[in-house]
Amino acid sequence: MKESEMYLLDSLRELIYQLTTGGSLITATLSQLRKREDASFTKVHIKPVELKNKLHYQFAFHYSNKVIHENLTPDEANARMTALFEETFRQGLLCAKDADYQVLISKKYKVSILTKSPSKSKADLSHNRKKQYVLEEGELIPFLIELGIMNEDGKVLARKYDKFRQINRFLEMVQDVLPSLPVGRPLTIVDFGCGKSYLTFALYHYLAVQQKRPLQIVGLDLKADVIETCNLLAQKLQYRQLEFLVGDIADYNELEQVDMVVTLHACDTATDAALEKAVRWGASVILSVPCCQHELFSQLENPVLEPLLSHGILKERFSALATDGIRAKLLDMMGYRTQLLEFIDMEHTPKNILIRAVKGQAGEKSVLWREYTEFRDFIHADPYLERACADLLPEGAGKTQTHR
Repeated sequence: MKESEMYLLDSLRELIYQLTTGGSLITATLSQLRKREDASFTKVHIKPVELKNKLHYQFAFHYSNKVIHENLTPDEANARMTALFEETFRQGLLCAKDADYQVLISKKYKVSILTKSPSKSKADLSHNRKKQYVLEEGELIPFLIELGIMNEDGKVLARKYDKFRQINRFLEMVQDVLPSLPVGRPLTIVDFGCGKSYLTFALYHYLAVQQKRPLQIVGLDLKADVIETCNLLAQKLQYRQLEFLVGDIADYNELEQVDMVVTLHACDTATDAALEKAVRWGASVILSVPCCQHELFSQLENPVLEPLLSHGILKERFSALATDGIRAKLLDMMGYRTQLLEFIDMEHTPKNILIRAVKGQAGEKSVLWREYTEFRDFIHADPYLERACADLLPEGAGKTQTHR
């Protein structure tokens, strides 16, 4: 910045100094990069926080795939915000107790400050605001107590807090799809590979106890001892419409219609078997967290991808991502709108992918089919789900793979 231009920022410097050191700043957002190469972050959010009984300002630097926080004293915040306006950003909204200030800086550093009536009246000084969960700590929740996640005072045990977060994350995803589930009749839900059934019990509690929805939930798993334990707990909790059965996904044919299918950690093509069942039942909602995905690993072949496929660990990860991408596209073609969401998974890795599919047309089937087959043929894939659901896919499915 040229010395002759710097005086134009004096009014802005004075405003920042008054708001930060005077303690009247409630929130601020800095945006509009002066040049795209100026910074790797694209915007900065600023808010006051109380640390060790003293006022600080938390700067949240937003990057493309992460947010980095810095907590600064008022003097440090004054210097940092001033520097960001002088060197990086051309726009800002500073909300204070007395007014909102819209800051606009031209390419020649001419500053315009528009003053408006205050939109906020009070700052939240809590450093870590309490997250609002579907299941709240402090509320006595019988199934959480029985599963050893919560004590009889309603406090979540420290060593079980990750599981508490996982359960709530799952229920948030269920909460989002409630409008897509049928009303006016009992719901039928099947949980394939339910295991110890933390999430199955959570689903029943949320829908039957909290939402007062009439329903029937069936949990299915291959481990007889686990199923026995789950049935005993369901009886103790008086969850009368929750039952657990020993059985295999592919062989389960006890129901003609199911409204929601949940499948967590079904290994490899067992996930696909569950997805096929769900589609043929006409399930309104499908929630699936895949486990290991081996099928495509042995099929992948393309010279263009050799720098990636020649490394086992990269090939394995790419196979898993490609498998879930294929599953999502196939579900779209079979009448679903599909999302791949981040899920807190305590069984295998710190984070995993959940496939959430809701009945409803995702797009033109011919376009979806073309996109799918181009990708499938590019990586030389022959997916189980496509073969299993060939009669449900556009005409010609499974017949355009010229590489095999």
